Amino acid sequence: MAQNRKLQEEISRTLKRVSEGIIVFDETWDKVYNAPNQAQKEKFEAELKKEIKKLQRLREQIKAWLGSSEIKDKAPLQEARKDIENKMEAFKQCERETKTKAYSKEGLAHPEKQDPETMAKYKTRSWINNALHQLQIQIETFEADIEALGGRTKGRGKQQSKEVQLQQWIDKHQLHIRKLEVLLRLLENEELTPTEVDDLKEAVEEYVESNQDPDYYEAEDIYDGLISEAMLAGGDSDEEDSEQRSAGGSKVASPPPNPPSPSPT
Repeated sequence: MAQNRKLQEEISRTLKRVSEGIIVFDETWDKVYNAPNQAQKEKFEAELKKEIKKLQRLREQIKAWLGSSEIKDKAPLQEARKDIENKMEAFKQCERETKTKAYSKEGLAHPEKQDPETMAKYKTRSWINNALHQLQIQIETFEADIEALGGRTKGRGKQQSKEVQLQQWIDKHQLHIRKLEVLLRLLENEELTPTEVDDLKEAVEEYVESNQDPDYYEAEDIYDGLISEAMLAGGDSDEEDSEQRSAGGSKVASPPPNPPSPSPT
């Protein structure tokens, strides 16, 4: 009995560390994407890496507990593992952006030598990735709220109405995420220019910030004219739609160019 109590206390401490670690991760993520300069951005990226490593270590302990027959209620552990893995995916997204950014440290020291189109694409990619991250955080909050409502018995009718609202927000967020991911792909393939994508920035950021405001009114599909249902479906239909865009005068999809090297001094 004493041993079981000790195990439960250790699990509680670990779950608390996971919750605290996720809060720090999210705060650091925001610092990365709101850094005033590249030096600060790189500093926060290094801190973000430290935070994800801490969460990964906690995940290994949680995985071990999930495989133990001594623990009966594994739902909190499974939820914590899912939360950590969501942050791991978010970190991979940030890391991919860092690895594929088109200008080097040397170039950052001499911005006048950088290709304006390259810098424009980087800035566009950054705001899209930040929007994706914020939407994912909101989805996780909605899912947690739905789970909390499911455990209550009083006022069930009112709770069901709230659950429906939360699920509608989740579904709408997921659709925005899919469309933003398509925009990223079209940007990388040079089927859309940064200027074309940036025309959506204000509307996307307004949705991210105000979607739960009772007075918020979402305009007609802001992505119309840039992406289609075929692109959302992916696969062959995506390729066919790309060909149709090319025939209509848009740029033909091509592999992303190699990052340009800074001009010699």
